[in-house]
Amino acid sequence: MGVEKFWATNLKFLRTRKKLSQDTLSEQLGMSRSKYNAHENGQTQNPPVDDLIRISDYFRISIDNLLRLDLSALSAFKLRELEAGGDGYRSGNQLRVLAVSVDKDDRENMEYVPVKAKAGYRAAFNDPEFIAALPKFSLPNLPRSGTFRMFPTTGDSMLPIPEGSDVICKFVQDWHDVKPATLCIVVLKGEQDFVFKQVTFEKDGQVLLASLNKIYEPYRVPVAEVLEVWAFYSYQTREVPEPETDMQVMAKAIKEIQEDLRKMKKN
Repeated sequence: MGVEKFWATNLKFLRTRKKLSQDTLSEQLGMSRSKYNAHENGQTQNPPVDDLIRISDYFRISIDNLLRLDLSALSAFKLRELEAGGDGYRSGNQLRVLAVSVDKDDRENMEYVPVKAKAGYRAAFNDPEFIAALPKFSLPNLPRSGTFRMFPTTGDSMLPIPEGSDVICKFVQDWHDVKPATLCIVVLKGEQDFVFKQVTFEKDGQVLLASLNKIYEPYRVPVAEVLEVWAFYSYQTREVPEPETDMQVMAKAIKEIQEDLRKMKKN
């Protein structure tokens, strides 16, 4: 079978997903129905480049994914991610290849990304030499399963986690495993380097990033802007927590009463 392994079945799948007839779709693509029908029925060997580009632009899915991925086997979330510019070959357990360093006993180190290295991390996060040059730590009782890394935080957007804390996170290989509002370090393209937020992967190919400090408004970025996700495990801080104010104690008591009332109504 040629490189166009899933070309025909993908066309039919995408067309029926949009609830379009062959007549309607061929008209929108600017080609004859018979020509489109030949594509969809697998009668076209080595589809012309012009047709590949036209159909790829229409469905907003790369030519490579149209030819080589069985789109019908993907979740609705993954399809929307592809339409938003994601890479189909970065899914599931093959999502990302993580650069790590190991100690003399061939055990993974926990690297620390200091503030001065934040700007360079985005460009070199998958460079083994860069990762090997980062400071390394070992903490007792850290789970042996998984890869952990420590990141510094700045600003007060994640209070009550103190400003300037160092957060320890576990690498997330498959982003579909991230439950809504999970605390994560998210490494982004562009100027932000990485952010520490409550993370929700939405069905429309967007990622909702929310702060614990409600003064800050949540915002969204496209999935295609995300490079790495690290789920929160614990944090280190030199600050001693301040005792709760009378207002905080009162607010907590009111919240507990409201929760009790909700439970009583359910029963």
